[in-house]
Amino acid sequence: MAAHRKPRQRLTAGSAARTAATLAFAGAATAAVLPGAAHADPAPTAAQVKAQVDRLYREAEAATEKYNGAKTEAAAAAKSVDALRDEAARRTQRLNAARDVLGAYAAAQYRSAGLDPSVQLALSSDPDQYLRRATYAEQAGERRATEVRSVRRQVAEIAQVRAEAAGKLTVLAAKQAALKEHRATVQAKLAEARRLLARLTPAERAAYDASEDGRGPGHADRSAPRGAVAAPNPRAAQAVAFAYSALGKPYVWGATGPASFDCSGLTQAAWRSAGVSLPRTTYTQINAGQRVPRSQLAPGDLVFFYSGISHVGLYIGNGKMIHAPRPGAPVRVAPIDEMPFAGATRVA
Repeated sequence: MAAHRKPRQRLTAGSAARTAATLAFAGAATAAVLPGAAHADPAPTAAQVKAQVDRLYREAEAATEKYNGAKTEAAAAAKSVDALRDEAARRTQRLNAARDVLGAYAAAQYRSAGLDPSVQLALSSDPDQYLRRATYAEQAGERRATEVRSVRRQVAEIAQVRAEAAGKLTVLAAKQAALKEHRATVQAKLAEARRLLARLTPAERAAYDASEDGRGPGHADRSAPRGAVAAPNPRAAQAVAFAYSALGKPYVWGATGPASFDCSGLTQAAWRSAGVSLPRTTYTQINAGQRVPRSQLAPGDLVFFYSGISHVGLYIGNGKMIHAPRPGAPVRVAPIDEMPFAGATRVA
């Protein structure tokens, strides 16, 4: 037994030595790595997070307006396809009726075509009556020829309508693909903004939410300003009144009311309440009326922001507007100076 224990003790000792050496090497390697880890980028400050989130929200809003435009165009393309399909169906129904008439005539001709007309005349017991009938048949033949030409024309027209519908379907598919792409962009931007906001402490997040809700420093409250400027006409007054009634409602991208809005959805709904139809997006609304300089703004005018015309509000006077800012910030009154001014349009 003793003879067997000695070698085992030597092996254990050797193993322990190797283990110790391995640990020492690993420790040295770890020590060599640790200084590098000390150079990791520090966590962003609350101000940096806010700046990044603001940028993401601006980019999401620009993508939202593209989404709104693609949605409008896709709806128009789908409506056009449906109209063309209906037209093709109506034309096909008329064509089938004309074909039925020609088919019946052709069958009658086939049944009576066994004898040559001169033979029929020779065998007729009343040649005068036969000649009268032959004249009628000739006239009927001319009418049938006209009907045949009409059928051919209808076939060509239906083929044209179907080809046009096929082209519209291709356009529709492209619009739907763009719609999907813009939706994915918006969702990705908003998800990244939520991820960044989740890194804030509860106190920092509360401060951020307060500022975005219009309760922080530098933000206007949601009450009507004192000394409000009168709108220049009843329609503008109605649009402004609608905007005031929407104060506090949430921002939801792609929404046009009545429970929630995005920026262009709010202005569209406001003017719709006044009987004026505006296009859906910021970059089309800016061309929906007469351009006015900033110095001549009046309540009801549309005010636009950023170089890409990606945001819009409804001017209410005294340098202020009502707008739907972004997710987490409800419809509110705000100064038009809080964003880069890009232009204004007077709708009515």
